Amino acid sequence: MAIRSRFDTHEVFNQSPPYENVDLFLSDAPLVGAVKANDGAGDLAADMAALSAFGKAWGTSERFALARQANENTPKLKTFDPKGFRSDTVEFHPAYHGFMQDSVAAGLHASTWTENGERAAPPAEVLRSARFYMAAQVETGHLCPITMTRAALAPLAAAPALIAKIAPQVASPRYDPAFRPWWEKSGMTLGMGMTEKQGGTDVRANTSVATQDTGAFSGDAYSIVGHKWFMSAPMSDAFLVLAQAPAGLTCFLMPRFRPDGSINALRFQRLKDKLGNRSNASSEVEFTDAFAWRVGDEGAGIRTILQMVQLTRLDCAVASAGLMRMALVQAVHHCRHRNVFGKRLIEQPMMRAVLADMALDVEAAVALVFRLSRALDQASGDPREAAYARLMTPATKFWVCKLAPGFVFEAMESLGGNGYVEESILPRLYREGPVNAIWEGSGNVMCLDVLRALKGKDEADLFAGLMRKAGVSNGTESPQSSDEADARRLVQLLALTAAGAALKQSAPSVIAGTFLKTRVENIHGVFYGTSGLDSQTVDLLLQRVLPEV
Repeated sequence: MAIRSRFDTHEVFNQSPPYENVDLFLSDAPLVGAVKANDGAGDLAADMAALSAFGKAWGTSERFALARQANENTPKLKTFDPKGFRSDTVEFHPAYHGFMQDSVAAGLHASTWTENGERAAPPAEVLRSARFYMAAQVETGHLCPITMTRAALAPLAAAPALIAKIAPQVASPRYDPAFRPWWEKSGMTLGMGMTEKQGGTDVRANTSVATQDTGAFSGDAYSIVGHKWFMSAPMSDAFLVLAQAPAGLTCFLMPRFRPDGSINALRFQRLKDKLGNRSNASSEVEFTDAFAWRVGDEGAGIRTILQMVQLTRLDCAVASAGLMRMALVQAVHHCRHRNVFGKRLIEQPMMRAVLADMALDVEAAVALVFRLSRALDQASGDPREAAYARLMTPATKFWVCKLAPGFVFEAMESLGGNGYVEESILPRLYREGPVNAIWEGSGNVMCLDVLRALKGKDEADLFAGLMRKAGVSNGTESPQSSDEADARRLVQLLALTAAGAALKQSAPSVIAGTFLKTRVENIHGVFYGTSGLDSQTVDLLLQRVLPEV
């Protein structure tokens, strides 16, 4: 028997064990229910098994450790090579490359497309969203180039000759980080650059200028002079950018290498020092007669690139739901193992009320993002689903992405000081929270897009139908004529009502009913734990967060 010194005070007890080596799919009842409800024409048994395998692979202790390393070792800009030649490259930690390799191998970058650049058959969106949601719980930064790559194929459909060459490279399950022309690589990734320092959201104010190339690369080739204030994932093989052509704002594909194999004139000024999303590089860049191919007609740049934005906005919402899920799981896991005032935290009535109230929002967010994924799966063949996607993409992004930052803070508070220190995953989740609400259009932009969508008859009918089915009387008889100043209230109501409708399909009826009652019919308090949930609903919600072991 070991003899302890009377000065040995470092006996560790009453600490929760690490949350690791778990199946991120089968341990998540709301996710399983949402996939089942929206799987459509899939082979459900096979899809469940594949998602469980993914959930186990991404829920290991090793994977969580790699996520920490990828964020602690941030990217480094290398403007020049050792001999003084301009290189404009970015170095990443091996952990980042490991996440990129595994996400590409799992098809997160391209599984919703065929090698011909056509949309894959349902339930491709739903199954990809499930994997994206689980990956976001572990490491979110690398998902920026992943989501841009998959979304970029949508606008490239406006350039048939170009997409015919690029789609097979994008569809490759091999991640190739080498800095060389994309046509020499085993796979490629795509990025995007729209924002300029003087315009921000108002891309019509962009000043980058494109002139048609009259030299060796004539035809749809252009030369671009200008800048971008934000261009993420600068080591992508090509970027969709907007610039002013003679006929107006136009979309272009700008590769890192010119067709003759020389390095293209993208001059990275610096990497952004961001609040979060630390594993991913975001850059400022200048174009000094940079080569690019035109995508779509001159003057149709916004209409062309919006084909991409709808998909990236979905991913913003899916990722935010994933952040919320991981934050909630960390809180519930901690409270099940931590003893305070003579019993486990999870047994304390006030803590149970807070956690169950939080779980209710995660249930709704998950149900809504997967209902939207199903709409995108079926939009090409069903006008009603297409209308749902047009209306609910900005509404879903608005609500879920705005909800996440405050939600993660509440989860952090549940762990006390243990949640505030960097050894916990909560600070990283907290820093990641705001980016999805800002990226691809802020909250106000989402609300304006909803108002525009509501001018369509199908979308207005969908809005009315959701309100009617939910039994909501909101005083908005004609959403088409809603005052812009009231748009946030309207969009919040739309998202909450649609989430309640989605819950009716994927969760026990008591959860859908409770959500509609506390979030729509009788707006609950500002803080979690103020909804007055009954004890049976509290028990059900907490059990669905994470099975007892």
